[in-house]
Amino acid sequence: MIQLTPSAITELSHMLKAQDAAAGSGLRIGIEKGGCAGLQYAMRIAQPEATDHLFTESGVTLIVDNDSLAFLDGSTIDYIDALNDAGFRVINPNASRSCGCGTSFEPKESA
Repeated sequence: MIQLTPSAITELSHMLKAQDAAAGSGLRIGIEKGGCAGLQYAMRIAQPEATDHLFTESGVTLIVDNDSLAFLDGSTIDYIDALNDAGFRVINPNASRSCGCGTSFEPKESA
């Protein structure tokens, strides 16, 4: 299971409306090789595909592909709007360490 914080739900809802996203669209989050810690998060507004896992809270949907789910299961997606940075952040219990940029991580051995 992956959860969204209230601030992530609010921001995602605003983004979907601002982009006039098609019905069923949501935030797609996936894992790619790269970044300074080995793996990195990739996020975009997209439509779900047949094999995706969908997590819906308060009318917004998080879309995760099958390969990324093992790395993200149990995570919480938050939205931070600070003076020096803004964006979605992943609080990931499957990461043994994260990069200072917040988009790259090294997975625990079991992931």
